[in-house]
Amino acid sequence: MSLSLRDQLLQAGLITKKQAQDAGRQHQQQKRTGHAKQPSAGDEARIAAEKARAAKLAQDEERNRKEREKAEHKARQAEIKQLVTQHRLPRVEGDDLYNFLDGNRIRRIPVDPATRAGLGEGRLMIVRCEGRYEVVPADIAQRIRERSERAVMVTSTASSQPADQNDPYKDYVVPDDLMW
Repeated sequence: MSLSLRDQLLQAGLITKKQAQDAGRQHQQQKRTGHAKQPSAGDEARIAAEKARAAKLAQDEERNRKEREKAEHKARQAEIKQLVTQHRLPRVEGDDLYNFLDGNRIRRIPVDPATRAGLGEGRLMIVRCEGRYEVVPADIAQRIRERSERAVMVTSTASSQPADQNDPYKDYVVPDDLMW
């Protein structure tokens, strides 16, 4: 004896018993009324209104998220500016320039010998604030880095790069007073 499609689906585990019963009730209702239940004009208007409300809610959430991000960014920039203005070293005027990388560009700031030594040892760091470069202590630079990674320039490369075993110049010492 052949099984009905509903029984075959149940045996295969593709539907549950409750789904089969619901489908049977719906089939019986369609037989009585002669056609499938069509949504009325009131239902369509209600569905359209719900979709419009959901779309507006999504737009509002996106706008609020962008405004929140903008406010957080502005607050971080204000904190960075405050840290830099409170802890920056006085600007030195002179011909002795310290070269450093900002992204892929070489920038320079005037320094004195003590500042150059501090930058080389990693005690001092260069930070960017409102388009200007300032020298601050390393602990302050770390606090600024927590707020914005791109605001702190890497100045000491000797400690951050491990020695390469295949380097042909590894036996040669670079002088401390070498300036580029």
